[in-house]
Amino acid sequence: MHIALVAGELSGDLLGAGLMATLRTHDPHARFSGIGGPGMIEQGLRSLVPLERLAVMGLVEVLRHLPELLRIRRRLYRELLADPPAVFIGIDAPDFNLGLERRLRIHGIPTVHYVSPSVWAWRPWRVRKIARSVDLMLTLLPFEAAFYQRHGVPVRYVGHPLADTIPLHDDPSLARRSLHLAAPTEEARIVALLPGSRRGEVGRLGPLLLDTAAWVWARRPEVHFLLPAATPELFEVLESMRAERASTLPLTLVHGQSREVMAAADVVLLASGTAALEAMLLKRPMVVAYRVAPVTAWIARRLLTVSHFALPNLLAGRALVPEFVQDAATVDNLGPAVLRWLDDAVAQAGLMVEFDALHTQLRCDASRRAAAAVAELLG
Repeated sequence: MHIALVAGELSGDLLGAGLMATLRTHDPHARFSGIGGPGMIEQGLRSLVPLERLAVMGLVEVLRHLPELLRIRRRLYRELLADPPAVFIGIDAPDFNLGLERRLRIHGIPTVHYVSPSVWAWRPWRVRKIARSVDLMLTLLPFEAAFYQRHGVPVRYVGHPLADTIPLHDDPSLARRSLHLAAPTEEARIVALLPGSRRGEVGRLGPLLLDTAAWVWARRPEVHFLLPAATPELFEVLESMRAERASTLPLTLVHGQSREVMAAADVVLLASGTAALEAMLLKRPMVVAYRVAPVTAWIARRLLTVSHFALPNLLAGRALVPEFVQDAATVDNLGPAVLRWLDDAVAQAGLMVEFDALHTQLRCDASRRAAAAVAELLG
């Protein structure tokens, strides 16, 4: 069986790799094509272009890369019509995948979209396009399935694969040893800094997070900082940033291993996105920040229909962790929020109870349920 998949970023690659591995239990001889990253390629995907070519976020940012994105999509469309798959699975990346799904569906190719676009948060009218584009929507979050049911879109809530792979409880000392942190670092209070996995995110948030780290260190000199770089290219970018503005900061720059870095930390200061969910599942207190291009922010403010943007807060329906966006994402806001988690053991304990409940809710053997839903669609 030929199965086509397209992931738009590293978090989607993780989902795709888990789904592909489980789909092989239904058909050991399945072959896979499309676009993906290292995880999906390891599972046997023939990737048309490097995943990084699709990893663009923000309205203005996408416009700059639109000609290339359209060329890639046209090429992929032609290849899939020449060698039609039994099913096409778009993993997140809705602006790229939904249009492709709609065109493939016209030609009789069943389509599945894995990871709901945030239609429940902004631009809710997109649900009409989704209804025309997909035969089945697979959602990671429970409240998303209810939204699609109200709009008559076939949907299956599968849970989140990260909730399955991350244990309900872990030992930070194991993560610190796996990172080979030398004494006295292993006994220090540790704050993890995660400015994102895209070049644009790192450019906007990297300096802010480093400045916040310097602010915290001036008040808590026992704190050590860990900063993972998602790619070798970003490692060089972050190394340059550190040399320019935080050369004396007690900071260890790490190649990849973002999950181990978060697990080793007492507090995580991060960009909004999948990393916030991962930190929640690791039961780490966090402070969430985000900045996008000014025009993107201006447009988004007029289209948003939710009051929170960090995933733990969206799941809980209230503010569990501090979140700061655009002009509110400043050192004066982020620094004190980090110190509160470092100093307030009672608040930390209450947060862990909330995180445990959310983790259990999302722990549904997602890859198995997603693969079963795809197999059911194919009969």
